[in-house]
Amino acid sequence: MADITWEAPLCGEGSSCFRLGTDADGNGYIAVNGQEERYLTDSLKALRTLITDIKAGKADHLL
Repeated sequence: MADITWEAPLCGEGSSCFRLGTDADGNGYIAVNGQEERYLTDSLKALRTLITDIKAGKADHLL
């Protein structure tokens, strides 16, 4: 298992809190706060693009 460094939770109004993490190999991780043992992983670039698109409203139907 990778040694993941988790950031502080990101919480939206009335929604679940998520945590982002990274490891020494350049992978990015995202998990529901409190469930960090169940995470999604991808490259930092892919996760950054996903988050940027969500913030831009391109994926609001997923939320």
